[in-house]
Amino acid sequence: QLQLVESGGGLVQPGGSLRLSCTTSGLDYYIIGWFRQAPGKEREEVSCVNSGGSATYYRDSVKGRFTISRDNAKSTVTLQMNSLKPEDTGLYYCAATRPRISTLEEACIPPYVNYWGQGTQVTVSS
Repeated sequence: QLQLVESGGGLVQPGGSLRLSCTTSGLDYYIIGWFRQAPGKEREEVSCVNSGGSATYYRDSVKGRFTISRDNAKSTVTLQMNSLKPEDTGLYYCAATRPRISTLEEACIPPYVNYWGQGTQVTVSS
């Protein structure tokens, strides 16, 4: 049983930056992803990284603005979010998925997630 702990959320103005972190022991086997959920909307994938850190996936709306990375030695995955927009607002979850699906993009969806963190709030507002 993994216990994923997120940190780094907060309130930021449009155009600003935030850095989210996710830590847990034993995450080096798993695909790790960040997902978000806005009020009244379904949870959606934001970005995922494979177990070795050699492959990444981003949803189209965050490409070029967000960067996911992992340090397995420190049991940490980070999501650097730049040029934030109001539509990026939501509760951001770190999640772990067993690498049993053929492609990272296919695996990076909520139904395949095995473990969820508690979430950290990101609010982008002026």
